[in-house]
Amino acid sequence: MTLSERAFIALIPIACLAVAGIAQRTAGQQGRSTNLGTDPNGNPIRLALKTGHVSNYDETKVPPYTLPDPLVFADGRRVLSARSWLADRRPELIRLYETEIYGRVPASVPDVRWELTATDPHARGDTAIMKAIAGVFGPKDRSFRINLTMYTPVKAAKPVPMILIVNFGGGTAPGSARGSVPLGDPPVAAEILDRGWGYATIRYQDIQADRADAWSDGVIGLAFAEGQHEPRADEWGTISAWAWGISRVIDYFETDKSVDAKRIAVQGHSRLGKTVLWASARDARIAAVFSSCAGEMGSALARRDWGETVDDMAQNFGWQFAGNFQKWVGRWNDMPVDAHMLIALSAPRPVFVTGGTADQWADPVGEFKALVAAGPVYRLLGKKGLGVSTLPPLDTPIIEGDLGWYYHTGPHAATPADWTAFLSFLARHFR
Repeated sequence: MTLSERAFIALIPIACLAVAGIAQRTAGQQGRSTNLGTDPNGNPIRLALKTGHVSNYDETKVPPYTLPDPLVFADGRRVLSARSWLADRRPELIRLYETEIYGRVPASVPDVRWELTATDPHARGDTAIMKAIAGVFGPKDRSFRINLTMYTPVKAAKPVPMILIVNFGGGTAPGSARGSVPLGDPPVAAEILDRGWGYATIRYQDIQADRADAWSDGVIGLAFAEGQHEPRADEWGTISAWAWGISRVIDYFETDKSVDAKRIAVQGHSRLGKTVLWASARDARIAAVFSSCAGEMGSALARRDWGETVDDMAQNFGWQFAGNFQKWVGRWNDMPVDAHMLIALSAPRPVFVTGGTADQWADPVGEFKALVAAGPVYRLLGKKGLGVSTLPPLDTPIIEGDLGWYYHTGPHAATPADWTAFLSFLARHFR
């Protein structure tokens, strides 16, 4: 056997692993983690089949970890100015997230055409003007619609700030026709209007289906080259697709004279909490973010081995990420990024994060620690950051800085108390 033949054979296992990683993202059914029940506190316990990792909820078993410094370039140079962060380090981190985590948006993505479909000048007991707007994308024989519903105060005499809420539902998921899932208004809808702001809702699966092997059901499949059937290893998963959809809604807001497009906040819960953080990282037109219980690969530190892990996300929700994300299974400490960097990519704009005591799967303490670790970037840009470094008492809003935090007693949910705290936080920036 020649040297070149031995070298070729040695490369076969590596090549197979790379192909298997991408295939797992698209197939989605192999490598599912095993449910081992719950711990004494009711937290879910999962076995990750690729690595044998079992969910941890014991602080004494959290291994030591070192977070990558957001203010140090990949080549070891230190970021010494706000200009250097904005012009050089921030784009470097965006490229890392695009390549390794969420995937880049291909240039072949279709345009969105917005059209007004209905109005109601007497909505919500004559307190609001409702508009229903459809964002249509794709060819006529294979088009999709982003169903946007927005409310502005009847008494508004000038353009108003807008809160865009990214809801679950929509699309053509099995068992539901497109548009059959009702829109959900926030529990503080009346207060939003009373403050002189507006709010709008979309449903995430109108943009892209949230399941394995569904690339053709949404924008991702429309961007494929001829003969392509799945995204390339560095191309978008569904989180990037949903974030793309958020930006297209902002495109519409910029054309609507009732909206102050310089003051747009976005809100999302769980996987949509991850989505709004990534949308804000990529789109500086977003003025503020409310990320609810986003957890692993969102607002919680991945290196802090607690609850859901990189292994779980890669195996159970591979389609939400770039194919390259599979390479970080079992290698969390080698990732070039972590949650504090994702949060810092919104700086100097305000970011509000929440967690719940009954949602340890999402690691609320890890979310708080990520906010603290994002603080140096905010301070470099002349902002306050979170303002505290010790976990505050439960049900105590921390909203005096440009990073906000609320740890509620209760479940994996965006609670009315979360929303009330967010509106108080937002009022400091949306006067």
